Amino acid sequence: MGIFGRRKRGTAAGSEPESDVAVPTTDDDNDNGGGYGGGRGDSGGEPHGEAGPYDVDEAPDDGVARMDLGSIRVPVPNGAQVQVEMDQANGTVRAVHIVTSHGQVTVSAYAAPRSGGLWREVSGELADQLRADGARVSLGRGEWGMELSAIVGEVALRFVGVDGPRWMLRGVIAGPQSEAARAPEVLRDIVRGTVVDRGEAPMPVRTPLQITLPEAIAAHLKNRQEQAANQQSSPSQAPSPPQRSPRP
Repeated sequence: MGIFGRRKRGTAAGSEPESDVAVPTTDDDNDNGGGYGGGRGDSGGEPHGEAGPYDVDEAPDDGVARMDLGSIRVPVPNGAQVQVEMDQANGTVRAVHIVTSHGQVTVSAYAAPRSGGLWREVSGELADQLRADGARVSLGRGEWGMELSAIVGEVALRFVGVDGPRWMLRGVIAGPQSEAARAPEVLRDIVRGTVVDRGEAPMPVRTPLQITLPEAIAAHLKNRQEQAANQQSSPSQAPSPPQRSPRP
């Protein structure tokens, strides 16, 4: 499987999330404890004096609340929901999706060479993969360089990528074609406000940076999993015998 993975045709997310978790308006896991939502409605966080995304060593003290996923800290728009996609084979988090009214956003970070340029390389591979899957693909220049647009069935996709110091950040938004004009800016706002913490450990190029869940979301998922396990382990009750009326 490549850096982007294979997506099911005709689906917005290309995956089946483990559960949907509503984003709270306040949460102790936020950087400033003031809620995930930014100050510009459904488009994301506050504008920055110097555009991101940011390496953790250069992250601004801008007061924007971000969801801390370990390797990335992502601003979540007001009114959005968070979907957690689990790897059923080993129980780890595969991805965290942000569902907005304009589409589903997924931001992922990868180890990259010091020389940069990884996004240019993998964006070409992604375009070839999408075309092989029957998508209509177009390329264009955006805020950070190459952007990809694709139509897969009724779903519109927009991909952006940013090369940072020894990391690459990739963002994608998937939604209905009716939202294709507004969706890219929602994606850019989230990517622009993201902070990447690659860590110092050496790792092969293209290795996904590990995702860890905020405590509140992890507890919610654990509770859901325990409830499902209890339901599966509970013995089914035998049907009650039919009631017989006494003979007169």
